[in-house]
Amino acid sequence: MIITLFMMCFLGLFGVPANAGEMSVLLNGKAIHLDSQPGIHYNENNWGLGVQYDMAPVEETLVPFFTASGFKDSNKNMSYYAGGGLLHRSQFDWGKTPMHFDAGAIVFLMKRKGFQENHLFPGILPAFSLGTPRVAVNMTFIPKIDPKMVPLLFFQLKITLGDF
Repeated sequence: MIITLFMMCFLGLFGVPANAGEMSVLLNGKAIHLDSQPGIHYNENNWGLGVQYDMAPVEETLVPFFTASGFKDSNKNMSYYAGGGLLHRSQFDWGKTPMHFDAGAIVFLMKRKGFQENHLFPGILPAFSLGTPRVAVNMTFIPKIDPKMVPLLFFQLKITLGDF
């Protein structure tokens, strides 16, 4: 209920028309921790599943999106998030293969054991994506926001199912 309300508010803030877009499956899989703490070994195999809906681009370069996912976090606990964002898309060809590079931000609500007493908390992070029209790699940078945490890069494989 809270996540649905959040998504509706997010859509209303940007005033984005409800045009057909693309649905993708997200395969969560990798975290690269940029610092280490003595005696602590983080889980870098953040397996999980999610979905991402990319709305039709606005002015050909701005791609609004919604996403929700669950994955095993750095401490091997399940974490869940839902949110949306806006990406600026740059298109180019690599040989004969059409490619894109997206850069923007995601606003989300997350629930994670061991953080904020396992209650939903809001966040905003940078978001990047590089790939073809069918397969891409999503990436975000998570800074150190708590003394017990370390900064990391988080990666997802995005497989587009088609237009919806």
